[in-house]
Formats: sequence, structure tokens, C-alpha cells
Amino acid sequence: MIPQFRISTHPGKILLHEYLEPIGISQKRLSEYLNIPIQRINEIVNGKRGITVSTAWLFSEAFQTTPEFWMNLQIQHDLSKNKPTKTIEPIVNVLIE
Repeated sequence: MIPQFRISTHPGKILLHEYLEPIGISQKRLSEYLNIPIQRINEIVNGKRGITVSTAWLFSEAFQTTPEFWMNLQIQHDLSKNKPTKTIEPIVNVLIE
């Protein structure tokens, strides 16, 4: 569900607070383990970069989750962050008139 009055938590915060900190692994160590640049992990953690499909697959395997989990976090964040201010009338209302 998309929050009505706030932006959903960025997946990077979830990564940091729910995965990295509890197991005591640094961003650098994760990047080495996944064989990806530290900058990629750091930008995700800092909310400057989103989760891509390839990253979702890597995280799902490393943390025993699913890629859908990571993609859903990203989608919820993107949708809540970019909710339009303008609305339109449903097309069925227009067609019935």
C-alpha cells in the first residue's frame, strides 16, 4: 500500500538498518562479497541510487530474501515519492456521459 502522507522508506535504509547493522557487516565488506563497487552500495544506503533488477537478485541471494522483496521496496518508494498532485476523472465516467 502506498502511504498517503509520507514517502515510503528507501530500500537503502532497510538494507542498512535491517540487514547490515544487525549482522555487523560493513558496506565495504558487502561490496567485496557481491563483487560490486562500494560506491554502488553507498549510494543505495544513502538514498541516492535505486535498487536495480541485478542488485535485487544479488541482495536476495546474499540475504536469503526474494528479488521481489527488494523491487517492491523500490517501487513503493518511487511511487510515493512521485505521486502526482493533479488527478484525472476515471475514463469510464467520461465514456458514460
